[in-house]
Amino acid sequence: MAAPHQSPVRPSKDLSGTTRRDVIRFAALGLAGLGTGCARALPATSSTPADRSLVDDLEHRTFRWFWDTGDPATGLVPDRWPSKSFCSIAAVGFALNAYAVGAERGWISRAQARERTLNTLRFFATAPQGEAAAGMTGHRGFFYHFIDMQRGHRFETVELSSIDTVLLLAGMLFAGSYYSSDDPAEAEIRRLAKEINDRVDWPWMLGKGPLVSMGWTPEEGFIESQWDRFNESTILYLLAIGSPTHPIDPAIWHRWTENFAYSWGDHWGERHLAFAPLFGHQFSHVWVDFRGIRDPWLRAHNLDLFENSRRATRAQRNYAIANPEGWATYGPDCWGLTACDGPGDFKLVIGGREREFHGYTARGPDRIDDGTLAPTAMASSIAFEPELVRSGLASMKRRFGPAIYGQYGFFDSFNPTLTEVPPGVSIGGRLVPGFGWVDTDYLGIDQGPIVGMIANYRNELIWRAMRRSPPIVAGLKRAGFTGGWLDRVP
Repeated sequence: MAAPHQSPVRPSKDLSGTTRRDVIRFAALGLAGLGTGCARALPATSSTPADRSLVDDLEHRTFRWFWDTGDPATGLVPDRWPSKSFCSIAAVGFALNAYAVGAERGWISRAQARERTLNTLRFFATAPQGEAAAGMTGHRGFFYHFIDMQRGHRFETVELSSIDTVLLLAGMLFAGSYYSSDDPAEAEIRRLAKEINDRVDWPWMLGKGPLVSMGWTPEEGFIESQWDRFNESTILYLLAIGSPTHPIDPAIWHRWTENFAYSWGDHWGERHLAFAPLFGHQFSHVWVDFRGIRDPWLRAHNLDLFENSRRATRAQRNYAIANPEGWATYGPDCWGLTACDGPGDFKLVIGGREREFHGYTARGPDRIDDGTLAPTAMASSIAFEPELVRSGLASMKRRFGPAIYGQYGFFDSFNPTLTEVPPGVSIGGRLVPGFGWVDTDYLGIDQGPIVGMIANYRNELIWRAMRRSPPIVAGLKRAGFTGGWLDRVP
């Protein structure tokens, strides 16, 4: 079991006192990094065959995390491991990608991937839906953020989550496009993926409007916070607008992009739409190939979202090079701030300076930075900046070795500044002598983008399949996207 502050309920409180299950609310609070910096990005370094070999090994180990920890009968995947945990529905969506990656790479057979995928879709297709506070997996086509690993029912009082439902749906829609043969099992996968997506009642999730709510609970109704800034909700709005049965008005997309002005500007040497934690620049890109396609807002700014994520990646590296807070090991090959585990919530004087540390929270430049780095932030950017990421990952593994790299790849996070803790201070993870703090868990929503984005970088596996997904294509076109591959789709 995890330490008290690092409980499986992802887990501790952030600076504002919200629990981990409220981390989805960060986006609505306008927490994108708005600072500018003068640091210039260094030239990309050339990676070596050993660097590329590490990417292969990381992809395999990360795939194995999903294959080994998931329930073969139901497809439910834990939020984290090895700490005892409930299921994260978003992690299930990422797992559905991983099974196909495993089949393509020869780590499992296509039949094995197909069976696990079909079991997953059958479970969610028949899981109980209703407005009761207990005993349900979802309501109105949406699913609860966390569900128990045994029955798949709502965990405690978590919210019916719009974004986590979308990450699950995206994995299902990918499966519906990837498994395209006449095999009866593959035909059933396609049918179930469509049925599950079609029953999601998107107009209902507008709640109090004017934008999509972050969630709903039987006890309190709709969450006040809405998806009203640039963040990982790009794919949420695409699926909501592209729904074949319960779409929202495409005008809502444009209402959402009107708020991009809050995030647009020069951030650490790169002009882009900023969102401080890197996951906001990665999650939607796991499934959608944004290269060369633009909506009206992007056309006006001579930008596409792929290029925007490339700039966000470089901005984070520039921030680490500048290292304004003076954290240990930050630099051109050691960077990456995102939502991840941390050592805990406490203050400590280190080198004559008081430092404040946090447990699980969304980290980013000009937001929260306590010296905790997450390898997923770097690894999941590989499609945007392959040379920088390959050399950076290899450098971190070479420098820190088994302290941060284990059975299933990189542990979720590490903090070399925190090398000792005084008596009475409780931390999660462990202190590695001569190095610093390292998490002991792997998190599904951090593992998922690693394996997915490596697959896209390698051969566009997920992107190619999703270009054939009717809800994605419809959402993009209704939102006003044109150009590139999208113009070639009937």
